[in-house]
Amino acid sequence: MASPLSVAALAAGLALSSPSPENSRNFVVRVAGDCSEAAQQVVEKTGGQLLSVQPSGDSCIITVLVQGNGQRPRKVTVKVPM
Repeated sequence: MASPLSVAALAAGLALSSPSPENSRNFVVRVAGDCSEAAQQVVEKTGGQLLSVQPSGDSCIITVLVQGNGQRPRKVTVKVPM
C-alpha cells in the first residue's frame, strides 16, 4: 500500500510536469489536410445538415442530411479534393 507521503510526492510531480493552461494553445496545429472549409462549402451548396467529415488521402468525404420537399430527408455523401 502506498504511503500518503509518496502519493503526495507523485501528485506534486505530475502537477509540476504538466503544461500550464496559458501554454496549451501552443499545442494546437492546423494541418494542410483540414476539411473544415470543404465541409462548409458542401453544407452551403446543399442546404443540408452536416453529419460527418473524414479526410481520405488527398480528399475529404463529407456526408450531409438534406431535407426533401414533403419527402424524408436523404443522406448525401460528397468527395471533395483538399
